[in-house]
Amino acid sequence: MQGANALAKLVKQPNRAHNGSGDFARFNRSVHKKNILLQVYENKRFLNEQRTTLSDGLPCYPEKLRDMSKLGRSNTYASHPAMNITSLSTLRKMYSAPQERAVKKQIDSLDIHCRRFIELSPFLLLATSDAKHNMDASPRGGEPGFVKVDESGALLIPDSPGNNRLDSFENIVNTGKVGLLFLIPGFDETLRVNGSAELSTLAAHIATCTTERRAPKLVVRVSVEAAYLHCAKAFMRSKLWEPASLVARAVLPTAGKMISDQTGVNVAPETQEAMAKRYAPDL
Repeated sequence: MQGANALAKLVKQPNRAHNGSGDFARFNRSVHKKNILLQVYENKRFLNEQRTTLSDGLPCYPEKLRDMSKLGRSNTYASHPAMNITSLSTLRKMYSAPQERAVKKQIDSLDIHCRRFIELSPFLLLATSDAKHNMDASPRGGEPGFVKVDESGALLIPDSPGNNRLDSFENIVNTGKVGLLFLIPGFDETLRVNGSAELSTLAAHIATCTTERRAPKLVVRVSVEAAYLHCAKAFMRSKLWEPASLVARAVLPTAGKMISDQTGVNVAPETQEAMAKRYAPDL
């Protein structure tokens, strides 16, 4: 209660305005500091009053706490260190335990359903990290089933022509870990796969991923450690596949124009149609 008493003493102090510009600035800072302290104290008091306990002894927070307006959320609140979540125990106290089904759905190899999902998928997101935990996520696409499953159950992801930054490949060399998210057009569910990865130039892997268009320079081989179907909620919220959700491409400048603005490296203007024609040999 020492903090509360100090706060009460501060709040009772009168707000004294002054005539000088320097005094006025100090007055504004004093009022701002007082408002911050009041807000932090009220937030903590509200949380303590509303906190309840489940039958198994785990604390939880009522539904109405999700309305952050009740906590007086603002830029000051959001950036205040005392209100940040910094421990797993604090985080877990804010949420109910996951249902048994949600935990058990994670499997350590690709079953028939995962394999069929991958066969139908023309697109995935490849997440990697370097040795300093700097993250990267890269899109990969091809014909449905362009990612193969070898005889051991590992995934084979063929390389395709790109910008030669090699962010994902360098990260795989450094850490050997990847996270994958497979999508199927029209499906609200996705498939998540995590595992250990290596860059392979083995002739058998290259042959497996060779198409009529090209043989890849290398293949990302992923040894599956965890796989599970992700629920449809995110796609249902976003209405991603619904025709009404499509945004006209003309709403934004071309990618070339935006990159020129960002980098100061100017290239000749190019229409969307011209860009598609230029990319065609690499698709």
